[in-house]
Amino acid sequence: MRVPFVDLKAQYDAIKTEIDAAVASVIRESAFIGGPYLKAFEKDFAAYCGSKHALGVSNGTDALRLALLACGVGPGDDVITVPNTFIATAEAVSMTGASVRFVDVEEGSLNMDPGRLAAAITSRTRCIIPVHLYGRPADMDPVLDIARKAGLKVVADAAQAHGARYKGRGIARLGDAVCFSFYPGKNLGAYGDAGAVATDDPAIAEKVALLRDHGRLEKYEHRIEGFNCRMDGLQAAVLSVKLRSLEAWTEARRRIAGLYGSLLEGAPGLTLPPAEDRDSRSVYHLYVVRTDAREELRGHLAEAGVATGIHYPIPLHRQPAYARLGLPEGSFPAAEASARRILSLPMFPELTEEQTLHVCSEVRRCLERSRARSSVAVP
Repeated sequence: MRVPFVDLKAQYDAIKTEIDAAVASVIRESAFIGGPYLKAFEKDFAAYCGSKHALGVSNGTDALRLALLACGVGPGDDVITVPNTFIATAEAVSMTGASVRFVDVEEGSLNMDPGRLAAAITSRTRCIIPVHLYGRPADMDPVLDIARKAGLKVVADAAQAHGARYKGRGIARLGDAVCFSFYPGKNLGAYGDAGAVATDDPAIAEKVALLRDHGRLEKYEHRIEGFNCRMDGLQAAVLSVKLRSLEAWTEARRRIAGLYGSLLEGAPGLTLPPAEDRDSRSVYHLYVVRTDAREELRGHLAEAGVATGIHYPIPLHRQPAYARLGLPEGSFPAAEASARRILSLPMFPELTEEQTLHVCSEVRRCLERSRARSSVAVP
């Protein structure tokens, strides 16, 4: 049986009529940049997030960059984030002229460790970027408390966490600005690149609006120098259609995660994602397990027709791009240990029960065979 890692065609097939009509409408009206489709999506996405403002931008990386700039981050500043994230989180910091500093993660959640955060703050620190990794909310109360006491801004990376909740609160209101990616494979994905900044702060919202469109709010009045970071009307129209299904897709992901958990519990040498905290909700952008037999398991699953991924195999401080930081192996033990063991199993709303059962059966088959070999090898 073939089990893809993600199946965007299956999702499109389910909403084809609505998507095709929305795209045709944009083309018919030539509303390609900004315009009514963007405004409609921004209004609907802000309502979904529970935030006062949502600004559509060109991609998730630019969402982070513009949010940081709108929070006053620039040359001479430090921004703290985690090393086990996609490089865009750190790239956005560098794009502002600021310097990135890393702090280790919790061994269980793999999100920012608040217990290590205060010690990482210096006189140059201006902002903190917690990452809601894999769709699981970071522990935001202590992060926000530390930030408030130190007078720092918080710009959250929610690229994988559309609709996640933390202690009963939507994550889009937990920070000065919260940034989303709508890359096609995300829980809410466009048909190309797109992103958004959610905020309750009108000053941040206005600054992002200026920065994304050449420093203007009116056509030829440029208040500041800005960038070309606008969301296309076509992407906004697609996202508006897909937003209507996001909650149903999220619940499907959560059901699949529950099935994974029940079928894989007790599998030898396998660590499952930790249980959710009370009143919090993970949206399972990825379902990530951990095992010392990762390469063997990944090879076995490939032979069984099951696609997998690794998110992410090399922590940022060990990437050639950040060799300048001079951070040796062992600098962030939890992030490094997880990078050696993590494996992402297929996760998308259209994943069938039959496919999920096949994945779990093959995972157990491989790990039980590996355990049997190990037992024989021990005298």
